[in-house]
Amino acid sequence: MDSVLRVSNGGTFTGSILVPGDKSISHRAIMLGALSDGLTRVTGCLLSEDVRCTINAFRVLGVQVDLNTSTDEVLVHGVGLHGLKNSPESIVVGNSGTSMRLMAGIFSGAGLSISMIGDSSLSSRPMKRICEPLAQMGANVKTSGDGTAPLYIGANNGLKGITYAMPVASAQVKSCILLAGLYADTPTKVIERIPTRDHTETMFETFGVSLVLEAGSITLLPTQKPIACDVVVPADISSAAFFLVGGAIGLDSRISMKGVGVNKTRSGIIRILEMMNAKISLTNVRMRGGEKVADITVASSDLHGVDIPLDCVAAAIDEFPAIFIAAACAKGVTVLRGATELRHKESDRIEVMASGLRTLGVDLETYEDGIKIVGGCIGSGTVDAQGDHRVAMAFSIAALKASGNIDISNAEGISTSFPEFVSIAKSVGLRVE
Repeated sequence: MDSVLRVSNGGTFTGSILVPGDKSISHRAIMLGALSDGLTRVTGCLLSEDVRCTINAFRVLGVQVDLNTSTDEVLVHGVGLHGLKNSPESIVVGNSGTSMRLMAGIFSGAGLSISMIGDSSLSSRPMKRICEPLAQMGANVKTSGDGTAPLYIGANNGLKGITYAMPVASAQVKSCILLAGLYADTPTKVIERIPTRDHTETMFETFGVSLVLEAGSITLLPTQKPIACDVVVPADISSAAFFLVGGAIGLDSRISMKGVGVNKTRSGIIRILEMMNAKISLTNVRMRGGEKVADITVASSDLHGVDIPLDCVAAAIDEFPAIFIAAACAKGVTVLRGATELRHKESDRIEVMASGLRTLGVDLETYEDGIKIVGGCIGSGTVDAQGDHRVAMAFSIAALKASGNIDISNAEGISTSFPEFVSIAKSVGLRVE
């Protein structure tokens, strides 16, 4: 894919599509499969760059992983909790924060001596948030001088369980601690003030690892081993988000998607768009692979601005670039607060989205923890995605409502989460090159 996307304005966004597998769930299925004894079959796995980084990491450490790209099926030949082998070469995780943060917990527990490196974007993201609890557990993890990657993991004398109250709402930090807790000799307890996505907890149960779930806390009891199994990955709501917004803002548009994950810790975008008066319907709601899924249809809507509730923020944290486009197309003002975490994603998503929206003539104001967007007209121009996949896809969708064409530079990051985005978007009417 060229690093510049050229999207012509207007058009109708109509059709039925299949959204690729959930990235968060794909990562976790491969990780726990690798730590199990026996064969784990992952069906519907997302084979994006980020997930391939996780796959390649375990291959380097002696795990056989077979891919069938025609069926999106992955076979993981697990080596057990203590079967990973040290490697003299660094583990390269590209742009994948999930890979780096979650595997840091695994590698610490396994007692490996290894380094992990990422690209320039990942190397600017905070890593002390995982190093501090891992150190309390007895791990030996070091960062660069400013608390970012590379990560250096050294041998240790074994891990102990801890009780850790999360200072920030982060599913990656929670998951890192729980994965390290598989190796601890005493219970590991994570206390959450704000619930975050619970895919790790669900995946633990799928692999036969019991958790004690109480209001605001998760406890992992010691001496449990994952059991190899079959995992079915639902479609990714974070990828569906762009089509949800496109269907709502496009003229005479109607988009249908099957089998999309609607886990309550991830479906904040649906609640927010419904508050904005989007015409969204969920049908055939069912359980798939331990996760709640539904078929979703969205049609052209007369959106209006809203004050986004604080209790929606964590459940929509990855979808805000798309939500900001919906806000720019809505009547009235949309305000988001309590979302400081957006400044620590693949880019500072508050500033990068604000810069692009200003270029397109949108009136807005930013805060340290959020943004205020005055809805109305979207113009035309060139915006810089700064390598952030979700920013690039969000501005692509904005062209449906723009007065002129939109060029998006540094858009190559799309392949990290949704390699098929351009082809699928073109198939339902987006005029993108």
